[in-house]
Amino acid sequence: MKLRRRREVPLETVFPGEDEDGDYTPLMLADWREIPSEALLREETRRLVQESIAELPANYREVLTLRDVNGKNIAETSEILGITIGNTKARLLRARLMLRDIFVERTQRKPAQQPSRGVAP
Repeated sequence: MKLRRRREVPLETVFPGEDEDGDYTPLMLADWREIPSEALLREETRRLVQESIAELPANYREVLTLRDVNGKNIAETSEILGITIGNTKARLLRARLMLRDIFVERTQRKPAQQPSRGVAP
């Protein structure tokens, strides 16, 4: 059996941030602070999802909350609700589809026009 030749890898490719003195300098310093626009978007999305879930009919909201929010499995969810596993799966699918439709509708709505503070028509 013939062994492969060892391929030598130059250290510059392994440690690209080292300078001539051998000191390491990071390529990019990360800013770990929260970006305000991303925080606002996340909070707005969370609010829209909560409002959309609240808009679901009660039987769909229950199964969606137990399964997706509380993390119960299908068997536990069906036992808590007192319905069959097949029924639980069907309700969960319908609840997710309804939630998607409600959420999309809410995100595509244009906010109501605010009256201008200038000259009245």
